[in-house]
Amino acid sequence: MSTITLFQTPPPELIKSQILQMVVDYLTDISMVAIAPSNPLYNLYQYGIGFEVHLYLDALDGSKGIPVELIVALDDEDPSIVVGFLLYLPVKDDPEACAVPYMAVRASHRRQGIARAMLHQMLGRYPHADLACTVAKVPYFESLGFQVLGARGPQVVMNTYDHGTDSLLAVLDVAPIYNSLEVRQIHTYLLQQHGKRAMTDAEKKRDRQLDQMTRHAKAFVQERLGESAVPGIGGGLRLV
Repeated sequence: MSTITLFQTPPPELIKSQILQMVVDYLTDISMVAIAPSNPLYNLYQYGIGFEVHLYLDALDGSKGIPVELIVALDDEDPSIVVGFLLYLPVKDDPEACAVPYMAVRASHRRQGIARAMLHQMLGRYPHADLACTVAKVPYFESLGFQVLGARGPQVVMNTYDHGTDSLLAVLDVAPIYNSLEVRQIHTYLLQQHGKRAMTDAEKKRDRQLDQMTRHAKAFVQERLGESAVPGIGGGLRLV
């Protein structure tokens, strides 16, 4: 069992560090790219997505002008242990709407209703919720009341309503992360470790997988809805 806790300000460092460790541990599940640990680019994405989540957690203090809320599941037997987290973004000018960029549950605590409990608390605050997932995860979210709206790149867009919100969603501009000195240094290290040919092959493998996932998502949506366009959630207002 677990205790579900809402944070509207930055969580304690002990909780934050465990959330970031979960991002690193479950990157393949969390990342839109679904990159595998066997791909030499894996470490680069661990840093990039980990840093993105770090910035969102810091944004809970309101300093970046982005509405962010966090729901954390803590182990009942040891409340110092984070067993799941749900990071979501309330939508500007729509008090009922939000979007979910990141959610994870520890492998040891899955199939215990933790994700369902976290989403239930979020939906109690924002019943008009948007998320994107792989085709394989669609049945799970459908069981929670989400419905397919369309395809967005390699993912299927789902919503608790039959439409997205028309209001703006403020999100972080993550481009500076991947253009940063730290990412360049990681890439240089990986080049030295694996060699140029292996890194080029890794990029091609990632791109092929993304293309395959994109085709799969589009075909799934076409079969399900008879269309491929998606009314995304609001407009993306990107803030640094």
